Amino acid sequence: MSNVTRRSFVTGGAAVLAAALAACTAERTDYYYGSAGGGAGALIGVSMPTKNLERWSRDGANLKTLLEDLGYQVELQFADNKVEQQNSQIQTMVNKSPAVIVVGSIDGSALGPVLATAARAGIQVVAYDRLIRDTEDVDYYVTFDNYNVGRMQGEYIATVLDLDNAAGPFNFEPFSGSPDDNNARFFFEGAWDVLKPYVDAGMLVCPSGKMPASVDDWQSIGIQAWSNTTAQAEMDNRLNSFYSTTTRVDAVLCPNDAIALGVTQALDSAGYTDADWPVLTGQDADQANVENIVKGRQSMTVFKDTRLLGERAATMVDQIVKGQEVEVNDTESYGNGVMTVPAYLIDPVTVDADSVQTVLVDSGYYTADEVGL
Repeated sequence: MSNVTRRSFVTGGAAVLAAALAACTAERTDYYYGSAGGGAGALIGVSMPTKNLERWSRDGANLKTLLEDLGYQVELQFADNKVEQQNSQIQTMVNKSPAVIVVGSIDGSALGPVLATAARAGIQVVAYDRLIRDTEDVDYYVTFDNYNVGRMQGEYIATVLDLDNAAGPFNFEPFSGSPDDNNARFFFEGAWDVLKPYVDAGMLVCPSGKMPASVDDWQSIGIQAWSNTTAQAEMDNRLNSFYSTTTRVDAVLCPNDAIALGVTQALDSAGYTDADWPVLTGQDADQANVENIVKGRQSMTVFKDTRLLGERAATMVDQIVKGQEVEVNDTESYGNGVMTVPAYLIDPVTVDADSVQTVLVDSGYYTADEVGL
């Protein structure tokens, strides 16, 4: 699938799309205003996967504040990365008749039954960052351009190793994200579309043998729940079994910062230093990882400014509650197995040691002291 297909923005057909979405919105709005209420002071449910990852803790708190600033009451719940707990929490929200529920899912395919109860109650659902799959009871999706996240990671590896000109080969170890997270495939596919030609040409070789045969095999190298401890154990195993003081790894594709943190700990334990530290990617701009970038212990991260994501999610909620047309910019990319979910995509940004100051500090996301500058 090309990036053009994934990023099919509303252009000449805007009027037709707007009419269709307005009709869909009106149908659901007429239903839920009778049972769930709306307008200023309406209750909004927010279900986030966990507080244990810095990124989700930030997102939940930020979205709650933004919605409260718009005059809404907010019930925010974190599910400790437990699918049953998230289902239970959403059902409790449904019982309180909110106008909208925003869901950052743990397992995108495990929410169908509880979202069906939300739909019967006339409650609209916004999928937050992670697509909710296998149900027609999701109304909108707000996320980053997840394919582009992976593409940026792959391009960074190709550029730093100078794969178009260097002699090679380079030792390369790939990881992918949690097998139950729909976004993880997009991340891997974006990176793989860049890196696979170099794999085929023998420029990138994988001593551990953990090289997927195709994009469809991305789950074979997935790290469940994006766990840094699981990633560390897996990297420890690869380094101990397939590398030595004379055979070193040159690049590691890590789809997010939690996995990168685990890989960094494994590299430290294996005795890697500044002289042989591999190219190491990440995503989310978590504070510990940005500090590692400043120290030279991680090469880059893809910054997804969750302030913008929260603002867009809050805008969507406000437009839904007020019965307005909900703004989207992608109506083709995100099929969830049952329907194509109208989405709003936000562009991510590459951050490395040269841009930590301008992208993260100057924008107020971190202070210089927080990231070791």
